[in-house]
Amino acid sequence: MRKFNVTVNGIVYEVEVEEVATGAVSAPRAATPVVAPAAPAPAAAPVAAPAPTAAQTASAGSTGAVTIKAPMPGTILDVKVSVGASVKKGDIVAILEAMKMENEIRAPQDGTVASVNVSKGATVNADDLLVSLN
Repeated sequence: MRKFNVTVNGIVYEVEVEEVATGAVSAPRAATPVVAPAAPAPAAAPVAAPAPTAAQTASAGSTGAVTIKAPMPGTILDVKVSVGASVKKGDIVAILEAMKMENEIRAPQDGTVASVNVSKGATVNADDLLVSLN
């Protein structure tokens, strides 16, 4: 009889395997789950964000009074505003893809775009600054 640990869907089972003679059949035994410490997931390699445009570079130092931050980690699919543009409360300023879903990031109030801190294709983390308004 030999013992093996088998992982199925993240659950480790300890199984015993008995070698039998050719043609012989034995009744299967139920596997018992074994509690094993979870291995940490390998860290994803960081992805470099695309270079900012000239307008973004010029506005990077001038953060407005109202900041619009990423609500979750994801990828910027589109930036709908540019520096100097007027926005109304509820206007879409960016589209953020997270977990295969497109999330519309909206302006929390009326204002003028003071800075655009991301570009299309950029990877962002939760609470990263996307856009600021004056």
